[in-house]
Amino acid sequence: METTAPPQWRVEFRNVGRSYFPQSRVECHYSMSPLHCWASSDWIGLFKVGWSSTRDYHTFVWALSPEGYSEGTSANGCVHFQACYLPGPGEDSYQFVYVDQRGEVCARSAPFAFCAPKPLDELVTLEERREGEEEEEGEGMLLVIPRAELLQARLEECLRERAELLQAREASQRGREEDREEWDRQRRELSERLGRAREEASRLRETRQVSAGRDVRRGPRPPRAGGRAGQVTAARRPRQARAAHESGSRLKERLRRLTQQQEQAVRQKGEEEEERKALQGKLLSSEEELRRMCSEFQSLRGSLAERETQALTLRDTISTLTLRLNTAQQREVENESLRQELSSLRERLCASERRVEGLGAELEVVGGQRDRGQTELHQARLEAAQLTLQLAETRLAMREGRARWQGEREALQQSAQMDRERIAELSEALQQAEARLQEERMEREKAEVELARDRDCNRELKSSLRLGQREKEHLLHQQQELLQYVRQLEQRLEAVADAKWRDAASDSNSRPDSPVSESEEDSPEALQPPHPLGAYSLCDPPTFTTEALLLATPPPSPQGGVVISQPAPLSSPRQQDSESVAHSSESEPEDEKESALYGAQSSGDETALLLPEHSCPAEGERSGSPLWN
Repeated sequence: METTAPPQWRVEFRNVGRSYFPQSRVECHYSMSPLHCWASSDWIGLFKVGWSSTRDYHTFVWALSPEGYSEGTSANGCVHFQACYLPGPGEDSYQFVYVDQRGEVCARSAPFAFCAPKPLDELVTLEERREGEEEEEGEGMLLVIPRAELLQARLEECLRERAELLQAREASQRGREEDREEWDRQRRELSERLGRAREEASRLRETRQVSAGRDVRRGPRPPRAGGRAGQVTAARRPRQARAAHESGSRLKERLRRLTQQQEQAVRQKGEEEEERKALQGKLLSSEEELRRMCSEFQSLRGSLAERETQALTLRDTISTLTLRLNTAQQREVENESLRQELSSLRERLCASERRVEGLGAELEVVGGQRDRGQTELHQARLEAAQLTLQLAETRLAMREGRARWQGEREALQQSAQMDRERIAELSEALQQAEARLQEERMEREKAEVELARDRDCNRELKSSLRLGQREKEHLLHQQQELLQYVRQLEQRLEAVADAKWRDAASDSNSRPDSPVSESEEDSPEALQPPHPLGAYSLCDPPTFTTEALLLATPPPSPQGGVVISQPAPLSSPRQQDSESVAHSSESEPEDEKESALYGAQSSGDETALLLPEHSCPAEGERSGSPLWN
């Protein structure tokens, strides 16, 4: 049965039957149009009718590349669905579906079903048909052959005929192409000749017109001078006219021959076209017959499978009947021996008729034994028949068990193979994991070594940081002492200035302004050195005397000079306790320290300018020791 696909489908399924047998392999034939581009990922699936997605397939096979396939051409392909993957017999309908690499459906086949075979009915029908064919042929003998063999022979014959027709069509096409090329070549040559002849005729016509025009322009010449020239011209004109007429007739004849050849070529082309159409019709009919034979062959293949199954069943029945026949023959031999014994008993009975009365009881006993023997024989026959049936059932069960065992063995082998592969994969993964673990251990050891180094570096940095903090605290402590000392100096300077102003004001109020006399200037008391300064200490209570304030000098620094550190914004000492100063000193930049030192030096210079330097023994003693400890 051939199914026709809608025009938009690029693939068409061919020779799809109405039913298939699940015990045999199923062939699926399809044709690809030039619009379809085959890919290696195209596949054909077996779907149940009513499917909604391409994932609802029962089984599938890959669409193999057709032999001699090239892109943009039509091709025929065939795939096989193995019997072990086919669904069981039932009322469900299935269909073939062609899916391309993009997941698009390219074709669907007509629905079909999988049914159980009926070998006996099919065999009888085939035998009756075959007998009818033989009687129509008029042969005297009856030949019973399987229908599959007949269809196979017809199929091979159709295939041979189709191949011959294809070869004949190819040969006719090649001949037609050669004839067409030859006809085109001759037509071109004749066209070129005709063109040259027409050019020659036009050239002769122009020459004739030019000569006629010259004669007209010259006019009649005097008989004396142009007599001979006129005779020559008059003699030439008939020859030229005859030559032109002959060339024209030759051209007409050539044109007529060319026209005849062209008509003959057209007729030959029409005949070849009719022959090609006839061959194409034969080819189509042979293909139709081939499709029909393929469908019949497919159906008969299933019937052959059913027939083989029935033959196996019949062989089992024949073996059972043979066993029963052998048992019956053995029982017949036993019956023959019993008959011989019975005849001997009858002879004895005839010989001992005189002893009938004496042996009557014995005869009755023998008769009872015979009856019992026959009863036992009958029971033995029944038991033998039952044993034969049990033996047949046991053999059948043994075959079924052997088949099941074979299937289980294959399944176990497959599972064992899968387990081996899985074990190999797991061992490989374990080796990789061990390698990764070893690498991680090495990296961990390296990281531990680096961590130990980092810890040592951190310890060194912490120790150096502690030392730096101690130095900073020491410097801050010195800075605080210097600031206190500067404040004390400022207070003393302010007190000295106030005392000076008060003294000046009291002097101006007590005595009038008078210039200093020369005697006072020259007095020895004015030239006496100032009173020596006492020892100075920051812990001593301040004695605000005018002379002491004017003549007091700051103690020298451990380096020999006083360095006053005064930061740019002077904050109150209440806001700078030990903890806040320690925290602020850690974040204080170096440039602020430099500016503070520079300010201290400048303030020290100013103080040195304001206060004269006076040396004393106590200061000399104290110069070797620092101001603060």
